Amino acid sequence: MHRALGHYVRSGYGGGATMARRLNGTSRTAARLGAVLQPGAQPDLVAARDAAIAGGKNAQSVLDAIVEVIRPVDGTQDAESSRRAVRDALSDVLERYPEADLLDLDDAQRQYVLERFVGLDVYNRFCLDLGKKLDEHASSPSAASARFAEVREYIAATVAAEFDKLWASGSTPASPDLARLTQGALREAFKVFEGYLE
Repeated sequence: MHRALGHYVRSGYGGGATMARRLNGTSRTAARLGAVLQPGAQPDLVAARDAAIAGGKNAQSVLDAIVEVIRPVDGTQDAESSRRAVRDALSDVLERYPEADLLDLDDAQRQYVLERFVGLDVYNRFCLDLGKKLDEHASSPSAASARFAEVREYIAATVAAEFDKLWASGSTPASPDLARLTQGALREAFKVFEGYLE
């Protein structure tokens, strides 16, 4: 798996720096996610809160409202990938922090959502590019499912490790240059993947 990810980054995208640039939309969406989830009465989050309340303020209506604010539908695969990653990251934060309020996350919860989103968006891109191949070469549906889960968590953990370095250096989800910081974290994560080819 490690070598396959290295080949994916190096051969499929021409290296980690190029792949990070091509995933610029992921970085912009991460910055938007970080900004919208900040505490305070931001207009976007107020709109999400109003939509959630109108929907009964159950978890699904809150998720739908936040996803719509972060990444509206535009008919592209990139948007659908990002929307799914935002939704999954928000669902994951509720699993990890059962007491979390999606409309009022604390610092650790916002950090987790952000790094999880980026890892999941990279994974979704991997699935768009190589998912069919992975399926075709699996010995059974359960083997394919296990391999997808392994790749998903490995990518997410590698990306999270790079974000941990950002948080340790004092960066936060509220950093005004979060898109650039996310690009840097992606470049470093892709270097890890490429390193398996050496």
